[in-house]
Amino acid sequence: MWTSSGHCTVTRQLDLHIRCTLRSSEVRYSHAEKALLNNMATENVQSKQARIDRLKAHIPTVPDFPKPGILFWDIMPIMQNPEVFSDSVALLEEHIKESGIKVDVVVGLEARGFLFGPLLALRLNCGFVPVRKAGKLPGETVKCSYTLEYGKDTVEVQKNSIKPNQNVLIVDDLIATGGTMASACQLMESMQANIVECLAVVELDDLKGRDKIKYPVHSLIRC
Repeated sequence: MWTSSGHCTVTRQLDLHIRCTLRSSEVRYSHAEKALLNNMATENVQSKQARIDRLKAHIPTVPDFPKPGILFWDIMPIMQNPEVFSDSVALLEEHIKESGIKVDVVVGLEARGFLFGPLLALRLNCGFVPVRKAGKLPGETVKCSYTLEYGKDTVEVQKNSIKPNQNVLIVDDLIATGGTMASACQLMESMQANIVECLAVVELDDLKGRDKIKYPVHSLIRC
């Protein structure tokens, strides 16, 4: 027969034993979870680098194009391989989401920025706005001229396509001298947009293009 006090004593001991067992199980599970997460993070880094390496292998260089002395990085072979093309957009998306950047509008630069920008905008569930060469957009536009590594050019955007204080992500296939990207930044500034980042697939470090850009720059491949 259990006494009242004896029953309380046994109950407290049993409760203590259960709580200690649970805490011990929780600690063991927590360590296992941490180990699993660490392994997953390592595998993700390795997977990401493998995808970047494969992406780079699909971007050949073409000498003396479009003018003598220019080494052209041709991204067209990426489009010919669905897996590689998908990887390129996924890598851009992953970078934005991992960075915690809030994007309202993806701005793509003519012409090859149009290949990545709209797809990235769909993945980020936001709008897309093109920056085009002068004379190719209807209605009132905002223009800006800039210097290329092989000449000069002017780009424009439709005046009402960007609202003040919207967070814009500017996307292009390649950053060389940085003139095109810097010009796009000026266009966005004139529209009172918040430029959260300038994003590219390839960046040519020797040309120091990012030095002309006063906003954060990220490239999947830096050569």
